[in-house]
Amino acid sequence: MGDTQIAAKLAEPFGSYSQIIADNAAELGEKIAIRDDDAEVTWAQLGEKVERIAARLLEEGLERGQSVAILGYSSIPYALVFLAAVRAGGVAAPLTTSASPDQLAGMAKDSGATHIFMDRAKLNELGDGCFADMTRIVLDEDLDTWMAPEGAKAASFDPEPADAFNIIYSSGTTGVPKGIVHSHQMRWRQFASTASSWLENGMRVCTFASTPLYSNTTMVAFLPPLLAGGTVRVTRKFDALRWLQFAEQDGTTATMLVPVQYRRLMQEPRFDEFDLSSLQLKYCTSAPFPAELKRKVLDRMPGALVEIYSMTEGGVVCLLEAHKFPDKLHTVGRPAPGSELKVLDDEDKPVAPGEAGNLIGRSQTMMTGYKNQPAKTQEGYWTDPETGELWQRMGDIGRMDAEGFVELVGRAKDMIISGGFNIFPVDLEDELAKEADVVEAAVIGVPSERWGETPVGFITLKESARDCDTIRDAVNSRLGKTQRLAQLHVIDEMPRSHIGKLLKTELREEAVRRGLPA
Repeated sequence: MGDTQIAAKLAEPFGSYSQIIADNAAELGEKIAIRDDDAEVTWAQLGEKVERIAARLLEEGLERGQSVAILGYSSIPYALVFLAAVRAGGVAAPLTTSASPDQLAGMAKDSGATHIFMDRAKLNELGDGCFADMTRIVLDEDLDTWMAPEGAKAASFDPEPADAFNIIYSSGTTGVPKGIVHSHQMRWRQFASTASSWLENGMRVCTFASTPLYSNTTMVAFLPPLLAGGTVRVTRKFDALRWLQFAEQDGTTATMLVPVQYRRLMQEPRFDEFDLSSLQLKYCTSAPFPAELKRKVLDRMPGALVEIYSMTEGGVVCLLEAHKFPDKLHTVGRPAPGSELKVLDDEDKPVAPGEAGNLIGRSQTMMTGYKNQPAKTQEGYWTDPETGELWQRMGDIGRMDAEGFVELVGRAKDMIISGGFNIFPVDLEDELAKEADVVEAAVIGVPSERWGETPVGFITLKESARDCDTIRDAVNSRLGKTQRLAQLHVIDEMPRSHIGKLLKTELREEAVRRGLPA
């Protein structure tokens, strides 16, 4: 089956991921399907192992729609189990490695999984008593002997559009993260067209998935290339120098990186030593992508740069083709075809064009809901009073310009109300970023007896930088009186999640420890 035939199948309104992958395995044989830090697996091997894992899961009682939990660093065995869970008619449920033991136990229970696949490193960290009521398979030790014998085939599974494909657990910092359920139809709509477009454009599909497989961010560099019969590299942990080495060695053509990873690549002293000429397409999502950083990436890395704005839950999808719109780098682009966006005030009324408000959106790639939490699912929706249509509350404040480009002002929960005035942290962070000595900046609101809240900034600095007070004074001179920073503090590194999201909750905790404002 050639690229044209695969592209034709992917252009269908709905199809089976597992069947496409099985067809690719039969056709592509000894071509490399997946690489990790230590090994590689051919398409023929992938097809055989996925069948054997799926067959054993079914032998051990996996039911249609039941979850299979996976916990550990990204690797070939991890990827195989993810694909096998879907192949068997189950639901892939990757668990967040950075979560606490109590959170992990809560996620495993919430998922309904009876099997958990975990690597030795995570098992050593959690101890032999973890997940005692589940069947536990050590990915990097037991998988080959646990799976069904060579030649085994799983019973056929024909997915229905509404069948659950995976659960992605949100990166909450407290309590058990919510399980976001994606259907087969949602994943097909999301990624089959992506894979088809790559093939139609004649791209040699060789991707680098440099974020963890438990993250929804990673899926764009993991699932579409497998549909397209390409090659995927997954990696245990991001390191800028190793990323460059692997990208040159593989001839990587497409990648997904989060902003902090792009920043680290730009800061790598040996960056210019590597040949990245194969790179045709770079994606970015999951966290604010500063305009100045986008410019550096455009200047120094070949290929197109596409920023994606959306949520794991779905809602609107905005795309910024940064290489085509260099004057719009301060935005996240325009709603993608099939996506709709509204900007509402706090009373859910539309605001005037150019005014900031709460973003809501909808598209064909909406979650099924939060697993076992119908009330939380409903809280996240806005219902159009005229049509009854459901829209997803994006949790962000933003504005849309006359050309339809969307500029994010900040997270709704991060907005600072000082003396009755709304202050958007991003406005202050942008001003701090203009200072030559500042590497990164973040602003939070802290309690103030006089103003209710007042803005306080945290920055990381270059070596031999000016003192903090001088930087604050320079920035405050450009801000309105109600916006000015009460204090500015230097920290060694911004607190971030495993996929590079800035953790303002930790900055708020740091402010409490420091007794801010003094």
